[in-house]
Amino acid sequence: MDATDADLLKARPLYVQLTDILQVDMSIIFLNSCMNENGMTLKTMKPLTRAPLLHVSVQESLRAYIADNGLAPGTLLPAEGELASQLGVSRNSLREGIKALESLGVLESRRGVGIFVKAFSFEPLLDNLAYGLGGALRQIEEVLEIRRTLEVGLIGKTLEMISDEDIAELRATANSMRLHAERGESFAEDDQLFHRLLFRCQNNETLVRLIDVFWLAFYKASDFVNLDNVDPMATWRDHEAIVDAVEAKNLEEARIRLDRHYAGISRVIANNKTSSNVGGTQ
Repeated sequence: MDATDADLLKARPLYVQLTDILQVDMSIIFLNSCMNENGMTLKTMKPLTRAPLLHVSVQESLRAYIADNGLAPGTLLPAEGELASQLGVSRNSLREGIKALESLGVLESRRGVGIFVKAFSFEPLLDNLAYGLGGALRQIEEVLEIRRTLEVGLIGKTLEMISDEDIAELRATANSMRLHAERGESFAEDDQLFHRLLFRCQNNETLVRLIDVFWLAFYKASDFVNLDNVDPMATWRDHEAIVDAVEAKNLEEARIRLDRHYAGISRVIANNKTSSNVGGTQ
């Protein structure tokens, strides 16, 4: 420490110097006592040093705490008072950060029990993605293109791995679509199930979830279930042709059929976009 630092230190009030010493001592005591119910020492969070955007800093620190300690879904976090003490923030600021992480699906508060680490889910992403897309049809078409690219690009692996049982389920789902189409009914749930079944055999849960993400985001943002489909039987035939190609293990035909299916969806969107702008501008 140079002379200037020493002079500054002496100039500080005695109670401030004592507070600093006590804070260091209490931190050491707390570190020695911060253990979970299994007796395992947990890493603590560093106190926050910046006040701006405090709720964001709280979120980042809570995420880091979960990651640094390898806390699994369902793990109970320390009590609010303890967390606030570690972060050096008020309980209100802590609760603000916790609420934000709840909305993102990272944490879950159970009244009278505590705060738990939540299992990862795409649902918050789905909700935010659909909300962000709104009714902008250009963006909806971009989401549709992502779906098409995913499925056309990965259908080859499905042909290598799909079982007779999976094909039978695909066929049954397509038949259900036909019955709805004949009655002029929507078959959105069957459509979602069909595309999930198409890739289930790959045993890639992330892929299946991503397909669900883009399927649900597309339906929510476009309100596709309520768009006017002038030929629902054609939509059913698209799915039936995909099953035929998959069953025949014909990769080129499967890709062509998937492309045609997505071209049909694009036509429905384009027709509705044109209809909505008749006599006006978008």
